[in-house]
Amino acid sequence: MKNAHKMLAAHLPNRPFTESGNALLVPTDANEIASVIDTLMRELPFIVLFATDERADDNVFRLHYVFGVPAGAGDADEAGFIVPVLTLAEDRFPSLAHQFPALALYEREIKSMFGLTPEGHPDPRSLILHEENWPDATYPLRKDFSWNTRLPETHAGDYEFRKIEGEGIYEIPVGPVHAGIIEPGHFRFSVAGEEILSLEARLGWVHKGAEKLFENLPLDKKVSLSEHISGDSAFSHSLAFCQALETLTDTKVPARARSLRLIFAELERLTMHVFDIGNIAGNGTGFSFMATHGFRMAENLRRLSESLSGSRFLRGINVPGGVTKDISESQRTEMQGFLVALNKDFQEMVDVADGSASLAGRLKGTGTLLAPVVRDYAGVGIAARSNGIRKDVRIEYPYAAYGDIVPEIQLTEGGDVNARFQLRIKEVFVSITLIKEALTKMPAGAIASKSLTLPAEKSLCVGLVEGWRGEIAYIVQVKDGAITRVKVRDPSFIHWQLVSHLSSTDMVPDFPLINKSFNLSYTGNDL
Repeated sequence: MKNAHKMLAAHLPNRPFTESGNALLVPTDANEIASVIDTLMRELPFIVLFATDERADDNVFRLHYVFGVPAGAGDADEAGFIVPVLTLAEDRFPSLAHQFPALALYEREIKSMFGLTPEGHPDPRSLILHEENWPDATYPLRKDFSWNTRLPETHAGDYEFRKIEGEGIYEIPVGPVHAGIIEPGHFRFSVAGEEILSLEARLGWVHKGAEKLFENLPLDKKVSLSEHISGDSAFSHSLAFCQALETLTDTKVPARARSLRLIFAELERLTMHVFDIGNIAGNGTGFSFMATHGFRMAENLRRLSESLSGSRFLRGINVPGGVTKDISESQRTEMQGFLVALNKDFQEMVDVADGSASLAGRLKGTGTLLAPVVRDYAGVGIAARSNGIRKDVRIEYPYAAYGDIVPEIQLTEGGDVNARFQLRIKEVFVSITLIKEALTKMPAGAIASKSLTLPAEKSLCVGLVEGWRGEIAYIVQVKDGAITRVKVRDPSFIHWQLVSHLSSTDMVPDFPLINKSFNLSYTGNDL
């Protein structure tokens, strides 16, 4: 928290604040919120904007604008967060989306979920909740909306897609139902010939009411719920949630548990990166060799996960205070051998890919996302690092054993499908190295601390984890020993909107390849 105090004093001097968990809460008026956010946007990474319904206590709603203060910023080494808080006595607030595009979707989400209107928003359409089946004036994250409410059949309106008009321009609707096991999402293409002029994604088809459920389930079920936000990131989501709780309660996680968390987190990253590499180059381009061997290696990694944890998706491992699964000496030896063989196997596959001029021609220049767009929308993870932007929670906000076993950040340039493909290849080798080092340095001792007790005083804490897609954020608010609000932000929520901002002249047949190169989560977006 030293960094947060110094950054606040330097950029917002003489401001009153309250220290809460790992955050500094800064009360802010509506007439100054734009200047405060402008100052922080220039200096710090924006994380998330979320609302809370606090009418029962103070007859107000509150908006929380969360900014990160990475470790190493300034001259201190402790990460923290600065959170301007805007208190609303009415059901409206000034939109900042024109000035700060990164806020646009969050403001729309708040309008849909809380009924708070962002005045002056450039796109006031509903987000996540569909007009076709949600009645008007239904706001599920207000406290007076019960989690088990059965809504009547309704048709409150129709969603208006953006229109691109001109001679020879026509629309192609795709989805929401797709082939295979792909989750539902609707894409509306405006095209001239086969060239994509505009693309708009409409999501929300798998909205589960997850944030509402976090308010009502017992603690152990909340951890399980976090594992089901996005199934391919189960470990990282549950880790972010547990870390927020551990910080709130000042719970010390044993050193062995921290090492195990690093190992499982990198195993999840390895599995999905290897799968994506096979999927992009194989199913995305028709180079079946890559799909065959990428999927084979990914399957072997999932079997390894199951042998270590009982779950192919690494569920049931994280608990507040540590982990439930240990790695025995025999398993450690077997894993070391497995990783050596995987490294060789994977390198051979990459060598074949590198030798294919046709593959390179298909990937390069396709689906280009420019770095200024990534910065404007606070992009993270693969989208950022494939544009040469250094963003990695493992380094900026060290957790688990990453403070001792520091990953070497990998970057590529260009922001196209090839850059995202090559970045994953680099990160596969780094993950193998990190797991091997953690296995070698594994300390002895307990794998979990005693059960925690949530504080009685009102508190707020941020948990961040670098999932394989990018930064996963959990903000947990407690009061009177109970969790009153959990805000979840998967990186897919940020990145789905970026697909509409690709600069390259892509054709409709390019989209499946582009989509695979991002591999965003529908359910992680929809919550």
